Amino acid sequence: MYQYIKGVITEVKPTFVTLENNNIGFLIVVPNPFRFESALNTEVQIFIEQIVREDSLTLYGFKTEKEKNMFNSLLKVTGIGPKSALAILAASTPNEIIHAIENEDQAYLQKFPGIGKKSSMQIILDLKGKLSYDEELIDTVVVKSKSNDVIVDEAIMTLEALGYSKRELAKLDKHLKQLDIETVEEAVKQGLKFIVE
Repeated sequence: MYQYIKGVITEVKPTFVTLENNNIGFLIVVPNPFRFESALNTEVQIFIEQIVREDSLTLYGFKTEKEKNMFNSLLKVTGIGPKSALAILAASTPNEIIHAIENEDQAYLQKFPGIGKKSSMQIILDLKGKLSYDEELIDTVVVKSKSNDVIVDEAIMTLEALGYSKRELAKLDKHLKQLDIETVEEAVKQGLKFIVE
């Protein structure tokens, strides 16, 4: 069991990052890999949850321990698997998720792929009153090093990996390319906002 791994981010892809530690490249599945883009080729600490299945061994990674704890809390809910939990965390902070749960905001939870009326109600039933708010670190460093089209394309790939349909993403592509977006993370957030409106 791992708590965290420190190493250098050597690769950022739509569904994972590669973290090199002692000449070993760990493939780590994270909620929104492009949140780590500003840390490319620098040392970071990623909080790890290892999940072993009959046919796979997967490392899930998070920027903060609070995110990791939220992931594990969501996995305890009947019907919620790693993919759904990652989709929720890709566009929400733990505090936003807790706020939705405490206020029984099913509509907020249902905007994520794989979360329907039944699942959103189950999340609220299982977790309401059991999670606590916390101060969250906010990344303030923004470096635009890619063209708008490349940023949008990478955001679309990320959203597709989270489970959004090609039909939803086709409309979104056109919308995002009209905006002046600095980072892939921002494009993912704007995309989710557009999809649920």
